[in-house]
Amino acid sequence: MDPIKIVLADDHKLVLDGLSLMIGSEPSFSIIYQASNGAEAVEYVLSNEVDLLLMDLNMPEMNGLQATKKIIEQKPTQKILILSMLSEIKLIRNVISAGAMGYLLKNSGQDELVLAMKEVLKGKKYYDQRVMEILINTPDKSTVKSNFLPSISRREKEILGLIIKEFTTKEIAEKLFISFGTVESHRRNMISKLGVRNTAGLVAIAFEYGLLE
Repeated sequence: MDPIKIVLADDHKLVLDGLSLMIGSEPSFSIIYQASNGAEAVEYVLSNEVDLLLMDLNMPEMNGLQATKKIIEQKPTQKILILSMLSEIKLIRNVISAGAMGYLLKNSGQDELVLAMKEVLKGKKYYDQRVMEILINTPDKSTVKSNFLPSISRREKEILGLIIKEFTTKEIAEKLFISFGTVESHRRNMISKLGVRNTAGLVAIAFEYGLLE
């Protein structure tokens, strides 16, 4: 029997190493490629035969949601399982709508990870218990963005997108050809405008309400 071809995508080498050890205990699985960002994952999966893509969401170059959309557009039957620390309901729903067949939080154990992979490989949906609770118990917030969240400008969207990709303030200033102080001013304005406490809050609310869509 041919081994099941697995691709991993995560921007943290430590996570990739840990996943390799966990998955390596399953003799039928073969990890054929490890991507460090969404763009690498998309390029490889679209060019090769892959049984399952196990992917993080918050990655540089291209996040997991964007990568899922691009892959499913061209390979609608590709099986994708998301493994993430992020549990915002809007993000989970967006990823599912984009075509991912499973969503697992990173605090899941090895047994559940292997089970989720096997279920998705069978063509079944799989969500861990916490994700299921979130999906069942959280009302749809699709109208919240337009009704309650203030809009952000094109420039703010550009800066927020780079913040999500983990660019520093200095790197953002250089990339957009604006001053360090201007970037910091936009960051403070968004924090105040969106009612969050810090940059981490900006990232979370951007994913939850699809502010960059």
